[in-house]
Order: sequence, then C-alpha cells, then structure tokens
Amino acid sequence: MISPMSARFDDLARQASALSREEKEALLRALIADLDGPPDGSEEEIERLWVEEARRRFDEYQRGEVEAIPGEEVMARLREQLRSKR
Repeated sequence: MISPMSARFDDLARQASALSREEKEALLRALIADLDGPPDGSEEEIERLWVEEARRRFDEYQRGEVEAIPGEEVMARLREQLRSKR
C-alpha cells in the first residue's frame, strides 16, 4: 500500500519531469532555498559561496582525497534508496 506522502511525491515527480529545463532549474533553486531556510546574504553572496564549495570539492578530487562516482550510479543509488523507503 502506498502512503499518501508517496503518492503525492510521485505526482509531483511526474509533474516536474514534464517541465522545461529552465523550469526545472527554477524549481530546484526554489526547493534548495526552502531547505536552506531564509537567506543570510544576497543572491550574489550565496552564488559566491556555492562556487567556493564547488572549487573546494574539485580540489579535493584533484588531490585524490575523494573518489568520483558517475552520475548514473549516483542516481541509481538514490532511486534504490527511495524505493526501499516506501
């Protein structure tokens, strides 16, 4: 039996998949902003911090401190986690 939360999520996921790339990007930004809470700085400051974080992570990768995982594998793992939580 699917819980109402799962059915609601599935419906939202179907609706999101029908969006254009630009709409998906805007939705993603809105969801991240919602999860992060009220912004502590300007949009430019937030963007600067994300770039800084991306550079830090890339530097870790370049130094061999972290292993890269193909995007397809990451998505497959996430889908499996979502399925196992239902």
